Amino acid sequence: MADDYRRQSLELERRIFELDIKCSSLRTEKQDDDYLQNASSILDKLKSFYRQGGESSNLSKLLQDYTQVILDITFYEENKLVDQAFPEDCSPFKIQQLLQDLTEPEVLAARLAPAQEVQSVLGLELLECLYWRRGALLYMYCHTLHQRKQWIKKNKDTFLKCIQEGVRYLMRMLQVRNSVKLNDGVVLHDTATAGILSEGIFSDTHLLTMMYIGEMCFWAVKYEDCSTDTMDHKEDRLQFRDIGTQILNKYVVACEGPLQGKGWNTENAKEILSILQ
Repeated sequence: MADDYRRQSLELERRIFELDIKCSSLRTEKQDDDYLQNASSILDKLKSFYRQGGESSNLSKLLQDYTQVILDITFYEENKLVDQAFPEDCSPFKIQQLLQDLTEPEVLAARLAPAQEVQSVLGLELLECLYWRRGALLYMYCHTLHQRKQWIKKNKDTFLKCIQEGVRYLMRMLQVRNSVKLNDGVVLHDTATAGILSEGIFSDTHLLTMMYIGEMCFWAVKYEDCSTDTMDHKEDRLQFRDIGTQILNKYVVACEGPLQGKGWNTENAKEILSILQ
């Protein structure tokens, strides 16, 4: 057991020094990038920790710092892809690499702290962010592909698989925190806030996630009937129409109810609902 822990700790140490090399290389492209600067600062602290012996009882803090570095570096890389409008030749490989990088903190947390829940090790906000970033990346990619009609004609099944993966990540993001049950002894004097929390809406990002899911479900419904998908496990495909309808209805109720006048628009959501229902 101790040998396994030491081996896995060495894996984390190796990854930290690999990320430092990567971060230094990326900073030659844009020295003043805020995210790369923040990643570099955290990496300096982590390297110093390991050079001084690397013995710590606070594994959770180490993994949280490591996760923040991953989030900062991948954010810079994502922005490059977006700025380049997701080049057709390299985007599939780069997106899979980014998804793998954003999955790694979860995997390491499960390996290094098997007796604890991953969300207890990384914290709710970081875990939400890891799911959000993977889902949002695939949303942005699919949004770009959706405008390439000729590409979709030739790669419809690939497009649908990207949508399915993206929707799964975004749904996981919404499920990280449990909805606040108003009969669980929770006292909320603001009834509007109570209503939002009871639906599992804890931030603007949760609302945006719901809109992203709705849009992706709409794209899927638009193209899946014409799909020539030959996957062995068609039963694993999400029920996009049902999911999109349920999520967007919650979005509209929240935006036109407790959040009315807060800057959230429901026109697009209602238009999509008129097609999905």
